[in-house]
Amino acid sequence: MKPSVYIETTIPSYYVAHESRNIIQLARQQLTKEWWDTRRDNYALFTSQVVLEEISDGDERMARDRILLIEALPLLDVDESVEELAQELLDRRIIPVKATRDALHIAVSAVQKMDYLLTWNCKHIANPHIQNRIRACFSAHAVDIPVICTPEEFIGDEDTATY
Repeated sequence: MKPSVYIETTIPSYYVAHESRNIIQLARQQLTKEWWDTRRDNYALFTSQVVLEEISDGDERMARDRILLIEALPLLDVDESVEELAQELLDRRIIPVKATRDALHIAVSAVQKMDYLLTWNCKHIANPHIQNRIRACFSAHAVDIPVICTPEEFIGDEDTATY
């Protein structure tokens, strides 16, 4: 069985974005494309309605390209248990209210038992300090968080990995 990966909003956004003039942003875009084009078939990919809503915003053509990229991915349910965990992240101020969707990404990937959450959101999601607080919050509910990583961290020697 392939490891499961929750594809968060930044992945399709970086994939279809115009090449950035910022060298760090450009490198992230290239790493995203490399992972998507060469490694994604090694995993069972999932997303959520939250991602679809986010990637539908903005420039119409870019939104269409983002949706086309992930439209075949199964959608994970954002049910009451997901909403409650996300709300707890907000109530405990682990995730700021302005980043409610980030709390939903974390909660849905955890409740649905994803192996990985793939993101470039290093402010609210792929942040080790926040991850420790999320882990402590979710442990009270007997929910494990997935491994949260960026495509850069995810591109490695997969031949040595065992599943």
